[in-house]
Amino acid sequence: MRVLATAGHVDHGKSALVRALTGMEPDRYEEERRRGLTLDLGFVWTSLAGERLAFVDVPGHERFVATMLAGVGPVPAVLFVVAADQGWQPQSQEHLAVLDALGVRHAVLAVTRSDLGDPEPVRADAVERLAATSLGTVASVAVSAVTGTGLDELRAALAALAAALPAPDTGADLRLWLDRAFTVRGHGTVVTGTLGAGTLSVGDRLVTADGPGVLRVRGLQSLHEEHTCVGAVARVAVNVHGPGAAALRRGQALLTPDRWLRTEVTDVRVTGEPVAGLPRCVTLHIGTAAVPVTVRPLGADTARLTLSRGLPLRTGDRAVLREPGGSRTPCGVTVLDVRPPRLARRGAGRARAAELDTMTGRPDGLAELRRRGLVQRARLRAMGVPVPADPVAGDWLADAAHWSELQDRLAARVDEHARAHPLEPGLPAEAARRLLGLPDRALVDALAAAQPRLRARDGRLYPADTLRPVLPAPVGAAVDALRRDLARAPFRAPEAGRLAELGLDRKALAAAASAGALLRIADQIVLLPGADTEAAAVLRALPGPFTPSEARRALDTTRRVAVPLLEFLDARGLTERVDDQRRRCRTQEGNGGARESNPFLDPNVTCDDARNPDK
Repeated sequence: MRVLATAGHVDHGKSALVRALTGMEPDRYEEERRRGLTLDLGFVWTSLAGERLAFVDVPGHERFVATMLAGVGPVPAVLFVVAADQGWQPQSQEHLAVLDALGVRHAVLAVTRSDLGDPEPVRADAVERLAATSLGTVASVAVSAVTGTGLDELRAALAALAAALPAPDTGADLRLWLDRAFTVRGHGTVVTGTLGAGTLSVGDRLVTADGPGVLRVRGLQSLHEEHTCVGAVARVAVNVHGPGAAALRRGQALLTPDRWLRTEVTDVRVTGEPVAGLPRCVTLHIGTAAVPVTVRPLGADTARLTLSRGLPLRTGDRAVLREPGGSRTPCGVTVLDVRPPRLARRGAGRARAAELDTMTGRPDGLAELRRRGLVQRARLRAMGVPVPADPVAGDWLADAAHWSELQDRLAARVDEHARAHPLEPGLPAEAARRLLGLPDRALVDALAAAQPRLRARDGRLYPADTLRPVLPAPVGAAVDALRRDLARAPFRAPEAGRLAELGLDRKALAAAASAGALLRIADQIVLLPGADTEAAAVLRALPGPFTPSEARRALDTTRRVAVPLLEFLDARGLTERVDDQRRRCRTQEGNGGARESNPFLDPNVTCDDARNPDK
């Protein structure tokens, strides 16, 4: 199917022409037929050369330009109508300006009422006017809906136009702009629109940009025929059910869930008039929506629009800015950025204008990534921009230069922290995230993994050459004294009083554990490195499963130490529970039973020796 909209001045015979082409009545209301004046959108269709061709008939009166915009907004081609006996008129010019602003490139010109006047001068004038816009040179036909003259030629021209239209993307994310919404008894809410891209199926779950929940497609029609699935391009009527369905109206859109952003502020390029001359408040027309916006000029042809309600916009969208009831020519809008940065600092507006000057409005993944530095893949897709690279972490994409700079900054921060905190040289990863202003901890982990100058351990980042921190002399001496105590009773962890006597607070103990000088079992409970495997060897000599009391006696320690030590061994996979009371040792195979070489296991090696391995 192909869908065209009509365009042209009031009373130039648009409705009469599509009535003659299709045999269907486009005026849906009795008042329209009584007055001979189209007041709202009409929908009719026919078959040409084996192709279904649907028409969206729009009103031509100047009071209904907003309705005309709702009709042509989602449609890729037009049937432009000029009457032979009246020639070019004000609404002919405004409708053409709207089409040019939207960038419509496909049209057929019909010079109607050719039985009432010479069509040739009017045709020549209209063809020239259309050629100066986005429509370019178009096929033209002189017709009369009354006598039937030229209708066959017009059908041939329309068939040729339909065949030349670009193929739609039936796999695209759905954005169905609604032009009607009504209630059918026994079925509920039905909405209609022109499906320009994507595919719609019964059972689909859809959302709106501002709706309260998910809507389900209960039924689907196209040209009064029932379907289970309809692909673009098509006129569709959709029976929807769900929260907020009864409140649907023209100007809203049904959307594929999680694929669109709700845009309330957007940066755009404006054509047709310098932005400095625009009123502060105008109306933005896109699809079937008409939304008041506030204009903030940035550059000569760029501006920031603040919308009165959020819309599902994407980079490259074409729209129209129009002053309601005004005499200004409608301006064209190309969406450049649907997630623009805040302009809070002095000079930010000028800097942003310079940046917008480099943007074309054509979705460019690499350029977008370069501007943002970091962006989530799903958000880039929701902006309408192709994904240019693989993620660096999770769903995050990074510009290569920005990623390299972040690696260097992270390494510098880690070095600064190690120098400033010799007892705690490891910079916590969460602190690193905040220092770099990163939105996700996963990015810190990925940066550390890609930076050879860093090592990560236990949620902290260390300089690669000081993974085990150097203990200050007083702390080293205290740890040496503690090691001598533990050499006499390896599983009798020092009491809090002894630790305080030696000046070993929590920070010093953490540094000693990080340096590998002590093994931290629990808060304020430390043993010699390797004590875990030594304890497992002692417990393995017991005749069978053992209780905590039996383990305490075998290890010659206190309950204060035995209980957390057993839990520590469980966590290391050296022991395991048999029931609520007893444990057993696991086999040495695969559990690291062989003790790692460590200078601190030898009580004759001091902390000073460990600080100076060449000694």
